[in-house]
Amino acid sequence: MSQQLGKYRNANGKGYILLIALLVAVAALGALAYGWASKGKVGSAGTEPHVGKPQELKQVQTVQEPKDAYDLIVVGTDPEGVAAAVSGARNGLKTLLIDGRDREVLGGLMTLGWLNSLDMNYAPDRGLLQSREILNQGLFTEWYAKIEGDSFDVTTAANAFNDMVAKESNIDVVLMAKKMEPVVDNSGGEAVITGLAVTLADGSERTISAKAVIDATQDADIAAAAGVPYTYGREDLGDKQARMAVTLVFRLKNVTPDVWKKMQQRAWNDNDDGTGANEMSIWGYKDMKDYPPANKERVAMRGLNVGRQNNNTILINALQIFGIDGTDPASRAEAFELAKKELPLIVQYMKDKYPELSGVELDATAPELYVRETRHIQGEYRLTMIDVLENRDQWDRIAFGSYPVDIQRLSPADTGAVVSVPQQYAVPFRSIVPQKVDGLLVVGRSASFDTLPHGSARVIPVGMATAQAAGAAAKLAMDSGMTFREMSASKETIAKLQDTLNAQGMALKPFQLEPQPFMKHKSYEGLKAAVMLGLATGGYNNDFALDAKSNVQRMMNQLNGMRKAKPEVLAGDPSGAVPKGSSPQELAKQPIDLETAARMIALVFQEEAPQQGTLDKLLAKGIITQETTRLIANRQALTNGDTYLLIKDAYHAALGGK
Repeated sequence: MSQQLGKYRNANGKGYILLIALLVAVAALGALAYGWASKGKVGSAGTEPHVGKPQELKQVQTVQEPKDAYDLIVVGTDPEGVAAAVSGARNGLKTLLIDGRDREVLGGLMTLGWLNSLDMNYAPDRGLLQSREILNQGLFTEWYAKIEGDSFDVTTAANAFNDMVAKESNIDVVLMAKKMEPVVDNSGGEAVITGLAVTLADGSERTISAKAVIDATQDADIAAAAGVPYTYGREDLGDKQARMAVTLVFRLKNVTPDVWKKMQQRAWNDNDDGTGANEMSIWGYKDMKDYPPANKERVAMRGLNVGRQNNNTILINALQIFGIDGTDPASRAEAFELAKKELPLIVQYMKDKYPELSGVELDATAPELYVRETRHIQGEYRLTMIDVLENRDQWDRIAFGSYPVDIQRLSPADTGAVVSVPQQYAVPFRSIVPQKVDGLLVVGRSASFDTLPHGSARVIPVGMATAQAAGAAAKLAMDSGMTFREMSASKETIAKLQDTLNAQGMALKPFQLEPQPFMKHKSYEGLKAAVMLGLATGGYNNDFALDAKSNVQRMMNQLNGMRKAKPEVLAGDPSGAVPKGSSPQELAKQPIDLETAARMIALVFQEEAPQQGTLDKLLAKGIITQETTRLIANRQALTNGDTYLLIKDAYHAALGGK
């Protein structure tokens, strides 16, 4: 979760109490006009964070002998799995909620990964009253109302998930299954999942049939085993080995109310608008990024995301571990070992650096890793970075997102990036319908999202919304006699699904937003290509610096990044266009002119690149277009926008003009 912009939290530093007071004062007048009183909706300020008393963890009621057949099987007890099972049950389906990890509580990443601070999705500002309206209504806000706030005690969260499941007589829960494999029927031409082959905790083997299966595992394990195609990490950008760092959340004790108050004061008074605090959350301590790790190749620290517990402890999401494959148990175990060696040094560094933390001690680490990225399934529709950049609605909308496109570090040398901050975009039903296999829906971060938009769509409120839609869709598909694939192509049936979800507390209305200023720039078509390829970022202000001067090194970096996406065509080295022996620092000071840029592009295409005439050659071949050259005002000193237009042309040519 990003901690760099306070407005994406449930509070806004010192001004939070005043804002809440004002909202409360005018709420009675505005509630009807703005629809606050509608079923399942949370007011624009959400639930005010509050410290509670420690709760006793409730035991999950499980069944030892699951039935031989269910209407619906939901695999995975992360928040998305709970939401899918509750939704299916409330829609009248006899549902099995099953998990194959060593878990005795519900909530997965939140309750066992200890990711106890939420990445919220808020509606675009429409005036004071609606400036904090939560986009993900329904089961997410039902659960959210039961916890302390935007950060929460993990026991409170686990009990809230447990309460939601326990109230549904249609749900059977099976935990700690030793093995789960999809049962796939290929007799009808297309593969269809018909159930699971399960080895239970006691070692007994069962085949459990179902009319539908929802894969709510973090890594789309069931979908992958069934033969659903997927990309891994940044494979869609040509770099399969790259993926966001994993994190092991750790817990500090001796955080008394006085210590917490001093931590808040630091976050409030550090002269940084991107940090802040409330009663349950702190996002700050950015200079922790300067911590010198003992293992510089594998671990690093970032600014602290701090979530308060109800027993004078805090949970910290900040330790980044690189080179970990989240789908490999041995690799996950390695991450724990790396963290175990580094954490005592980190905590001592914190104690020495910050006076208010001098008395804290390392208490424990989370039982599970926070893994940000593994598989991305190929669905009937793949959510693109342009969908998010342009705040696009979808005809088959089942969820909304607005969280920043937050790309965490890929390696110690990387700094991470915020690609853009959307106002609101829709997640389509087609993105949870996998290719090649029917009878199956996939919800959560491994749904059909490209790697970059996944940086926003992976957050749990979006995942719980898609999961609620999946549970309702299973019932509608059965009643309609349709497969999920048929359903994904039927506007009439999707409209019925949306009506059902709206009646059950969600808010899935069409929307259309005004274009952002950068979309009106003459270089916007080039920017879209650069953003899609991961070559341009706008940060928290969506400032892509289109009119800023580019340079030779920047152009070379962009072309090398583009080459990864199409290496079989873009096999050449652009560095041959610059004097030998030039350092990156020197090249970063040199303006890039159009002829030099053309020579670089020619070399990438393995074309001859003479000192003069290369541009004309590329124009004749259609690798650079006349339209682009007409938009370039100064051929001797290209802007970022100019280079993005050239990137757009070159990549279009590499795709064969498609």
